[in-house]
Amino acid sequence: MGLRENWKQFSLLVLINALVGGMVGMERTILPAYAEAKFHIQSSAALLSFIVAFGFTKALANYATGRLANRMGRRNLLLWGWLLAMPVAPLLMWAPQWIWVVVANIFLGMSQGFTWSSTVVMKIDLVGPKNRGLAMGLNEFSGYLAVGLMAWLTGFLASRYGVGEVPFYTGMVISICGFLLTAFWVRDTRALASTEIPTLSQQKLEGLFWATTFKHPTLGSVTQAGMINNLNDGMIWGLLPVLLMNLDFDPAQSAWITAAYPAVWGLSQLVTGRLGDTVSHKKLLFWGMLLQGLAILWMPWQNTFNSLLSLSVIIGLGTALVYPTFLTAIAAVTHPSQRAETLGIFRFWRDSGYAFGALLSGIIADALGLQAAITGIGAITLLSAVIVTIRMKNNR
Repeated sequence: MGLRENWKQFSLLVLINALVGGMVGMERTILPAYAEAKFHIQSSAALLSFIVAFGFTKALANYATGRLANRMGRRNLLLWGWLLAMPVAPLLMWAPQWIWVVVANIFLGMSQGFTWSSTVVMKIDLVGPKNRGLAMGLNEFSGYLAVGLMAWLTGFLASRYGVGEVPFYTGMVISICGFLLTAFWVRDTRALASTEIPTLSQQKLEGLFWATTFKHPTLGSVTQAGMINNLNDGMIWGLLPVLLMNLDFDPAQSAWITAAYPAVWGLSQLVTGRLGDTVSHKKLLFWGMLLQGLAILWMPWQNTFNSLLSLSVIIGLGTALVYPTFLTAIAAVTHPSQRAETLGIFRFWRDSGYAFGALLSGIIADALGLQAAITGIGAITLLSAVIVTIRMKNNR
């Protein structure tokens, strides 16, 4: 175990996770415009159905990964994830009806659950407890920087060639490269997990699902914050491009604003991941959720490029504080033999937040308008910060 001892394999997994992030970044900017241009979809709830499909499918895949990682091996799950990614781009490119876009996102959700969860567990296996925060920061940095870069790239391609086939060719290249890298160079890390000696705080838990979901004060606090984080991300993914279209921003301007959030989120985790090894997890989660909530509350009342870009950056900084910390905090209090399953349960709830966020914000937007939907999600995010500060145990 150790980052220095496993730097080659660790670096390869960082690269692979960048490809994983690139797959989901492919949709971040262009899909709402694609839905309106090709399928004439106007309802927010109907538009966000692709995120609902993605969120619930990814959540279930995360849960399955947590259970299967110790049985099938991490590398095998990663390979299956890349196989599931391969139909996504062709389905999006040649979809004759909107339902095929939803089906593409079911494949994407399964793929993301298997690939991203596998790389998280493998990095934790490789580095051991000393550099776990740094490892998660590097993992999430690579994934979400790639989300931002791909969101910008596909937006740029759409501005040059339209929102049809050309931007989706990127997904075909990514899925093939990810599969080949995994098949030829990735090694399984399952055996390393059994060599880690648990600390006094890492006791085996009874009723692992309910302990992680609610009963354990630290795990329950982290889990609800994770779900709310992705609830607001699901809203931003679906409604921010709609807000920008309503403000008559062109595709290139929209690409900068929508890409800034995941790009800053990704880059900042080089610093915030490391903070998870030295600073209280509770403080990082509180301030991260607070920053997100305040910026989201302010967003629907702005109409200039600079103000919306600034708020996108602030949301990215807030998310960077919490995202690697979620995983580090869970690993710090979980017995090594239960860690993969606990992370799977957490990621089940966290990524179900995509679906809940899309459903809730879509329903509110159709009933009360776009501003009410975004403001409501911002208020829920602030409430999550309050729950963290009241309930979570301070581990430093």
